[in-house]
Amino acid sequence: MPAPFYKFFAGLIALSLLLGACASGSAGQAGGGQPGVTIDNKGSDTMVNLALAWAEEYQKQHPELRISVTGGGSGIGLAALANQTTNIANASRAVKAEEKAQAVTNGFDLKEFIVARDAIGVIVNPRNPVQQLTLEQISLIYRGKINNWSELGGENRPIVRLSRETNSGTHVYFLETVVRMGNSKDKALFSPDTLLLPSSEGIISEVSSNPNAIGYDGLGYLSAAVKTLAIAPKPGQPYVLPSAATVNDKTYSISRDLYMYTHSQPQGIILAYLDWIRSAPAQQIVTQLGFVPIVDTK
Repeated sequence: MPAPFYKFFAGLIALSLLLGACASGSAGQAGGGQPGVTIDNKGSDTMVNLALAWAEEYQKQHPELRISVTGGGSGIGLAALANQTTNIANASRAVKAEEKAQAVTNGFDLKEFIVARDAIGVIVNPRNPVQQLTLEQISLIYRGKINNWSELGGENRPIVRLSRETNSGTHVYFLETVVRMGNSKDKALFSPDTLLLPSSEGIISEVSSNPNAIGYDGLGYLSAAVKTLAIAPKPGQPYVLPSAATVNDKTYSISRDLYMYTHSQPQGIILAYLDWIRSAPAQQIVTQLGFVPIVDTK
């Protein structure tokens, strides 16, 4: 079974076990809660396998706790946090101004924690002869200005554009950083014929089976089932593949922080959990799952 599918199904199994264990507990409070409660953790699909792995390991060390992890997208997690229906929101993008405002309206501020780093790989089918692109070329593809692989040195085939759905933090980050080239005044959107898929695994599956497709996915989901393209920030500059090393030395253009958000300043068990996540032992799990740690784990 290909690695992305193994991780996907393993994640589903782990998630069902966690949710079953959590069903009898009461939800932990935003400020920390009491021993024996559930910490609810919701949001980014990019982070869901990482969050599940953290939860599983931490529960081994603290059997009095139950940590419920669900995905749905960064926007879903942040909305749940603003509505006070989760304790921690996972996000693969920074919180938006309107999301901060909603939290203030509901009587609290959001506290941000950087918990890992990631790169977004631009991927094509292994049979596609194209090996590298500039950021501008990728932008033009997703704007609908480049529509055939022959325009990029490939075969005479139509380009099939794939993206995550709009509630995905990865979708928002890719739109702002790649499609709009980091220009905050640019209001360009994905080409209307872009196919929106609900999961990172779905992107990998479609690209691996469709020789015309182009997509993007987080570093932890990339595999030999797809070809990851080398990216140059501008024409004439070096083409670079995504990796932990190229994220850390800032030579890869499409990299980002991964976040957890809480209601105001967390306390008690939630603060202890977040402190552990940012420690070297938990950051080793980050490395194991293909993401980039925020601290030295050696």
